[in-house]
Amino acid sequence: MIPGNRMLMVILLCQVLLGGTNHASLIPETGRKKVAELQGQAGSGRRSAQSHELLRGFETTLLQMFGLRRRPQPSKSAVIPSYMLDLYRLQSGEEEESLQEISLQYPERSTSRANTVRSFHHEEHLESVPGPSEAPRIRFVFNLSSVPDNEVISSAELRLYREQVEEPSAAWERGFHRINIYEVMKPLSERSQAITRLLDTRLVHHNVTRWETFDVSPAVIRWTKDKQPNHGLVIEVTHLHQAQTHQGKHVRISRSLPQGHGGDWAQLRPLLVTFGHDGRGHALTRRARRSPKHQRSRKNKKNCRRHALYVDFSDVGWNDWIVAPPGYQAFYCHGDCPFPLADHLNSTNHAIVQTLVNSVNSSIPKACCVPTELSAISMLYLDEYDKVVLKNYQEMVVEGCGCR
Repeated sequence: MIPGNRMLMVILLCQVLLGGTNHASLIPETGRKKVAELQGQAGSGRRSAQSHELLRGFETTLLQMFGLRRRPQPSKSAVIPSYMLDLYRLQSGEEEESLQEISLQYPERSTSRANTVRSFHHEEHLESVPGPSEAPRIRFVFNLSSVPDNEVISSAELRLYREQVEEPSAAWERGFHRINIYEVMKPLSERSQAITRLLDTRLVHHNVTRWETFDVSPAVIRWTKDKQPNHGLVIEVTHLHQAQTHQGKHVRISRSLPQGHGGDWAQLRPLLVTFGHDGRGHALTRRARRSPKHQRSRKNKKNCRRHALYVDFSDVGWNDWIVAPPGYQAFYCHGDCPFPLADHLNSTNHAIVQTLVNSVNSSIPKACCVPTELSAISMLYLDEYDKVVLKNYQEMVVEGCGCR
């Protein structure tokens, strides 16, 4: 049995997101009264099959709008990478106090051409690949089959975590290591060696603990856009001027390390991040902290104006797969469009004429109170495959209302 408040929230959410604000009857004058009525119906067991079908239809429509084929059912082992949480907080412009804790530099160039960011952990099986040197070369395979066909990947990055290496003071100045990232063009077989091509490389000093980012766009674009075989990536770590026993052991490319911290593997394992666009709406842009808009008081509060409508994802049972935000202020438009239309009602010339005709001919309907300005929100969620997605959704928040 679906709780009554969930039915109400689904109706309101569908009403706002699908632009059906003309049907003011779906937006109750007194929310508490409507909730009580729906809860009473749920408790009495008299909910009709038609109501259940309506709810399923609403949820299906909303999931399609979010680009999902079915409702995600996250597993208990699903991991939310800290990078994706920080990226969401930076992108959505959350409170300044929380942003001060983030050392991440916002990827302006990558997000400027993308409205969707996806993250992928590699398959658990790791394979050593022979190379020209004794440096460890590990092959990683990332399953990108969950990327929709209509999403064009513009860039991709591989993020690796490395820990500071303790060195005697004499060796400190010459403590450098090189990290090479290759695409596997042809995998290792019994008959031939693996064929790879270099994608990115970096020479770094070993006295810092931090994430390193590598550009792997050419490989990911080949796999997704060009539909070429995905044989994975190879990571090679070479220490310069160090003993062979130190080679590559401080870069997080395996579950076990001499330094320990085995429980951190879920958050510190290599992460592949893709930036893409599905052709819908605008790209991600880092927004400043949202300040509430204050509407000037009006003499007649029954006239067309914006009303508060907070959508709480826990009320519609979606808080298990929507990571952030927990909800948002969607607002809705409601009220009269009386004759004559005042300037503050933000009316079109057509609405003015229609209202004028209505004043003398009641068979012609009045102009409707509808959103005239809408803004986007960003959502961080788990998709049907337990992959974490950051996506920009257009026209989710009512910023202004008018008679049209």
